[in-house]
Amino acid sequence: MTFSVWLAFAAASVVMGLMPGPGVAAIVGYALGSGRRTALASVAGMTVGNAIAMTLSLVGVGALLAASALAFSVLKWVGALYLIVLGLYTFFKTSRATSAELKIDAISPRTAFLGNVAVGVFHPKTIIFYVSFVPQFIDANGSYPLQAAVLTVTFCLIVAATDAGYALAASAARSLLSRSDVAVWTKRASGGVLVAAGVATAAAKT
Repeated sequence: MTFSVWLAFAAASVVMGLMPGPGVAAIVGYALGSGRRTALASVAGMTVGNAIAMTLSLVGVGALLAASALAFSVLKWVGALYLIVLGLYTFFKTSRATSAELKIDAISPRTAFLGNVAVGVFHPKTIIFYVSFVPQFIDANGSYPLQAAVLTVTFCLIVAATDAGYALAASAARSLLSRSDVAVWTKRASGGVLVAAGVATAAAKT
């Protein structure tokens, strides 16, 4: 792999990272509902999920998902239902309460981390994208494992940076809406965003 090929892949990764999708929607939802710490934990979870999904795709699982409608549907609905249930829980648990009570109801960083690991791993559209896109940047005459590792690390670090940007921006917006009279609506909005992310995942097609 030449430096120019790697640079082209890095540029493509930046574009992919900046494009909003279910992962970004989930991160924004966590930021609005539970704050910066939880949002950044969800970014870490998404990074781990992306790394797992990309690794699986490069060892052939992506091709299986592309060929099997059943496998695609199972993974799609696991990820979608998780986000929808979590979003509905966040929405309906929110009540007009004090700021302290709202803070207690916030989603924990651990839950956000594990949730976005699941979103990253169980988003079949992403795995299929990896298996069709990433190999184009691999030199057939070079070491496949080494090149695959370099591309995986590059993609995950770049997308982690763009995801962190979304998380910090949404967290800043939340701080501006932290007054008790609007905090409840901010939290409800976060639940709605998570549900929307789940619906987007469910709508994915091969």
